[in-house]
Amino acid sequence: MNKTEQKTAQWLISAYHALDNHFGNLHWWPGDSPLEIIVGAILTQNTAWQNVEKAIVNMKTALLFSTEALFAISESDLAELIRPSGYYNVKARRLKAFFAFLQDLFLGKLDVMLNEETRSLREKLLRVKGIGEETADSILLYAVGKPVFVVDAYTRRILMRHGVIQEKITYGEIQSLFMEHLPHDAPLYNQYHALLVITGKNYCKKKPRCQECPLNHLDKR
Repeated sequence: MNKTEQKTAQWLISAYHALDNHFGNLHWWPGDSPLEIIVGAILTQNTAWQNVEKAIVNMKTALLFSTEALFAISESDLAELIRPSGYYNVKARRLKAFFAFLQDLFLGKLDVMLNEETRSLREKLLRVKGIGEETADSILLYAVGKPVFVVDAYTRRILMRHGVIQEKITYGEIQSLFMEHLPHDAPLYNQYHALLVITGKNYCKKKPRCQECPLNHLDKR
């Protein structure tokens, strides 16, 4: 490991401890089952989590949280139930695409999918229309429990402002920073991603609150 890599590793570790000490265990991602977490990961695209929660309540009221029910419901009826999540017609189409994928590749058995090898499952998820890298990795980490780091807009913004990354870096390159410099540990990745999200929401906004941020004491890279 060269000096640049050592500095990056040290920054990532120091940032984790600073945020973890400040916020404590965030118990993220909310969901009563892997199925609910998968649905939430798809619904949370381009919307606030509060809106996803409303859509999930609607789905629970309609007794939709089984693979059988989600296979059976029509796309239009599903769209009405998830209306609070925004872009509900698009998201209903994406949910139905995921469940068609589950049926086609895993005979509708979620437990079989959950036991698939990580890289293979990621590649298959990315072939589902409407599932990109962040959503696929959220499913792998939070629903399946695989040690895959999730990168989102907050992660990118925080690392850029602290000089850890440059603007034109790819999703995969950012992900590799975490996965190459931290232990491959799902609970660690779970907590770290959650910490970055809450830091982005509360401090590292478009108009940042740097003086109050728990990362303010860290040297810029």
